[in-house]
Amino acid sequence: MDDRAAALILAFAWNLFSSWIGASPGRALVRGVPRWEQDLDWNRTLRGWFTVLFIELTFFSGWLITEVDLPSFFTKFSKASDIVRGLVHPSGVVLHQGLVLLVQTVFLAFMATAFAIPLAFVLSFAAARNLTRSSRFSRVMYTAVRTGMNFTRAVEPLVWALIFISWVGIGPFAGVLALWVHSIAALTKLYSESVESIDPGPMEAITATGAGTFQVLRYGVVPQIIPPYLSFTIYRWDINVRMSTIIGFVGGGGIGYILKPRVDLGEWGQVGTLVLLIAVTVWLMDLVSAKIRERIV
Repeated sequence: MDDRAAALILAFAWNLFSSWIGASPGRALVRGVPRWEQDLDWNRTLRGWFTVLFIELTFFSGWLITEVDLPSFFTKFSKASDIVRGLVHPSGVVLHQGLVLLVQTVFLAFMATAFAIPLAFVLSFAAARNLTRSSRFSRVMYTAVRTGMNFTRAVEPLVWALIFISWVGIGPFAGVLALWVHSIAALTKLYSESVESIDPGPMEAITATGAGTFQVLRYGVVPQIIPPYLSFTIYRWDINVRMSTIIGFVGGGGIGYILKPRVDLGEWGQVGTLVLLIAVTVWLMDLVSAKIRERIV
């Protein structure tokens, strides 16, 4: 019997006898759990045991598909010892070049974030559900913007970097463009969710005075969203600094551009220097951005 046919028969039989054996996981999700089953512990329902079995099978399948090999991880310490030795004994050979490219990494992330802010700000109003329910056109616009941003955000910055490298060539500009595209999608989502959580009272009061759409947005929405917008923007810059390191692995500029060849050549002392520079920079940015977000909020 085909697996799909067997699954359909099982689902049909379970729903048919759900009043005796309890609701199936799908039925419980869509229609809710029957009243007589709500107070039962999970281990006293067939659905509970089925869920446990499903989780175990999923984990076992993932173990096989990803080819997890713990013996290799715990036994091949000879290879790891050279890596660890180099990381804890950094080399000063690459220090100057690393510092220069580290500055480029920070500004690469900064420029990508700065370019993304205006577009994300505008798109966030079109992507907010509470502002796009008034007409069919606005609902279509909401769906189009949300779908486009979801697609853009689903593609990793590394892939965008490869695309832009083939477009504008190897260098930091390709990295800026890759992070810019991804940042627009990410900030649009964060900004629009802030718009959706605003207090509708000021909007209704301003609308009652006969104000137009842009006036309602200017005086009823924008004052409420400035603090979370600033917080999300700083947080995104923080993320982009981390991402720009990986962007450099494929030629997108920044410190990752010189880190990748040294990893390939096994120059672990120089790798240790570069990793230390990245770690210190990220740590300092975490401290600064956390302090700024505290003051904003």
